[in-house]
Formats: sequence, C-alpha cells, structure tokens
Amino acid sequence: MVVGSLRQETEVAIIGGGPGGYVAALRAADLGKEVTLIEERERLGGVCLLEGCIPSKAMISLVEMASAAREAAKAGLTFDNLRIDPDALREWTESVVDGLTRGIDGLLKRRGVEVIQGRAKFDGSRSLILENSDTAGIDFRECIIATGSRIDELPLGYDLPVWSSVEALQIPEVPERLLVIGGGYIGLEMGLVYAGLGSKVTMVEFLPRLMAGADPDLTDVVVKNCKKKFEAIMVESNVLAVEQASSGFAVTIEHQGETKKEEFDQVLVAIGRKPNTDKLGLETVGITPDDDGLIEVTPEGRTSASNIFAIGDVTAGPPLAHKAIREAKVVAEVIAGKPSAFDNQAIPAVVFTDPELAWVGLTEREAALRGTKINVGRFPLAALGRARTMGRTDGLVKIISDPESNLVLGVGMVGAHASELIAEGTLALEMGATLEDLMVTIHPHPTLSEAIMEATEVAAGSAVHVQAEKG
Repeated sequence: MVVGSLRQETEVAIIGGGPGGYVAALRAADLGKEVTLIEERERLGGVCLLEGCIPSKAMISLVEMASAAREAAKAGLTFDNLRIDPDALREWTESVVDGLTRGIDGLLKRRGVEVIQGRAKFDGSRSLILENSDTAGIDFRECIIATGSRIDELPLGYDLPVWSSVEALQIPEVPERLLVIGGGYIGLEMGLVYAGLGSKVTMVEFLPRLMAGADPDLTDVVVKNCKKKFEAIMVESNVLAVEQASSGFAVTIEHQGETKKEEFDQVLVAIGRKPNTDKLGLETVGITPDDDGLIEVTPEGRTSASNIFAIGDVTAGPPLAHKAIREAKVVAEVIAGKPSAFDNQAIPAVVFTDPELAWVGLTEREAALRGTKINVGRFPLAALGRARTMGRTDGLVKIISDPESNLVLGVGMVGAHASELIAEGTLALEMGATLEDLMVTIHPHPTLSEAIMEATEVAAGSAVHVQAEKG
C-alpha cells in the first residue's frame, strides 16, 4: 500500500469515476463548485465504459451485423467468406473504449475538475484518506459516493481460471464449448456474442425462466432465438462443482432432478453484481448499508450523513448507468443549492439480445403480483410494414394502461431497435400520457415506431391493422 504525504481541500469530493461520478463532477463544476474526483483505476469510465455496456455493445453490434448479412441472403444479398476476425474485433472494441475515456478526460480538464488516482476511505465526516495515491487525503464540504458495483463470484470453482464478463469481453479466445452460468442480461448478451463468434454455447439458469424479471411474452421471443443459436438451455438447474480438466473444465450440473458431468473449454460466470460499499469506512461517518450492501438515500440523494450523498449502484433501484447519470445531476444540483430531486416515474430496462428486449414502468408480472387491474394492447411486428421490409418481424410491442383512466402504466417491447424505441414509452410515463395521447400522435410511416401507436390502438379497442383483442 502506497500513501502520499500531502492533504488537499475541496468543496466537493466524488469517489468513483464511472458514469455517475464523472457526470456529477461535470455538473457540479458547471454550477460553480470546486470538484475533486477520486478514481482507483488508471482510466475513467467505470465498469460501464471499461468492461461493461460499451465494449459489450461494440461486440454485439458486429455480431449482429454479421448475422444480418447472412439473413440478407433471403432478400438477394450474398457474401463470400463472411467471417469475424476476433483480433480485429478486440482492437476495434478497445479503440471505442479508448476514444470515449479520452473524451471524458478532456471534458473534466476543460471544466477544471481535478482527478486523483487512489482508493478513498472515510476517516471523518469531512475527510478522506487515500491509499495507493500521491495524495494522503482530502478534506471536503460535501462528498458523493459513486463507487458502483462488482461482479459476484461463483461459490464453487471461483479460484479456477473461469471467465467473468470482464475476461469474456477481452476475447482471449473463442472456445469451442462454452458454458454460461446465469440467464440474466449479461449471460444472454455474452452468450449470443460467443455463439456468433462460433462457440457452442450451453446456458444454465437456476430459475424456471431466463430473464425472470421481464414478462414471458417478451422473453419468449428472445428465448426462441437463443434456442436456435445455443447448443442447450437448462433452466431450473444448478452448477454443483467446477473442476479443472485436461481440456478445460469438468462441470457437475443438476438438471431436472438428475446430476450429470460435462466438459467445457471455458466457463463464463454471469450471476449478478454487488455494490462496492464494504471498504469505504462508512461506519466512521455513521452510514450503515442494508443487508444487500445498499445505502439508503433521500430523493435528493442524501445519506444519513447530511453532507454525504450516494448515487448509482450503491443505492436501491436497478443498477443501470442511465439511472446513475440522472441521480448524478440531481445530487450536483442539490449541492449547488438548486431545488432538485430524483422523482422520475420511469427507468427503462434494455437487454441487447437478438432481438432486443426493453420495458419501462409496470409489467404484467408486477400487476399480477400486486393484484392491479390493467388493460393490455399488443401489436405483433409481423403486421408492421417497416418490420417486413427489414426482414425483422420477430417481436411485438405492448401497452399497459389503467382500465378506468386510460393512463399509460407500462410499455414493453421485443424486436429490432427496441433499445431506441423504448424512449418514447419512457417519455409517455414521465409525462403522464393517456392512450389517446399516444394514439393521436402522428408516427412517421413506414417506421418501427408505428408499432407503439398500433399497440395503443389495440389497447383502446380501435385497432385498424389487427383484430382489436385486448389481453
């Protein structure tokens, strides 16, 4: 451990240089605050930029491009010797990440934000000590905790050279046989990437369904495609042991009451994340995380220590970069004395599978658990002109509304470019839109966005292009 000899003072200290931390730094600096950003890593951007959302989407985009090129043969477009070069893909992905990290560096420098490398820990309500840094510590007026989360480890076999998403994104190899443990968004996204690169992928999921948090009618479309591209999908299954074998790993799997051992060249563990709150010295400032390691905050982002704020994955709610970014702006504004609060009505969820899956607001699954009466309108992409011209008719859009007031309560979709289309659903919920608001909004023709209008018409019982059945 290296400890510096100098202490510094600042108005606002921010721990963590991920999408929450660096955005908070930029916003606070724009509002006239003196800001110091502390990041343990050599590069800014956090998990999302360095080993998560950005590199994975760079890989996903290329794999989907290759898949689309092969599918284009149906429309008369053919290629000879179409293949993906893993080395070139790795270099391309790193160039994307590098360009964005340099962009963040430039933004912070132009705003006058001081960036210090080191591991920060509270040693008082207004002071931090820094490890592995040229600076010994920082005295602050306000502090923002934006330390994010880390990967959960596999209890059995975690000391073996199995992959997490971090290793998988580096494409060290394209294994012939790949086992993916975990059927959530990370497992599905990376499983499809490696299937596209040529691996025979087997997926094991403990729960009865993949992507258990989303509605079945949406996930079923994704699972159907995964079954075509994966070697096997085993739900209600459990990995009992992972052992080193001569040609990779011997994995003992319990599936449907039977135990079997299979060999794989590599194992990818994608079983979730946990917040980075355990090494911050929070007990020093009277902050006690809950059993999941999360810090309780007010709508203004304040912790139980009034001058210390927390945002992103260390707080309750979905661990998503776009949530952290919004919280970062709120907290910076509160610190600057402006009236602000995280009072957003909707946080969209997106899974970059093929096809893409997205939803926002109330789901049918949640409504059933709560006993909430809802009205649902579904529109299949097979009935949409633009989807047919693209050859991407797999999927649907659905609108969930209140049967009395017609207020839009939720929007779900699966299909091409769902990640982009869900923004309209998010805006509808944030603005308190009704079915009529969406129905009378003119959507350009022919586009995928028309599916939102069409699903709304189904919900309202006035569908034109499909039989108006509500579910």
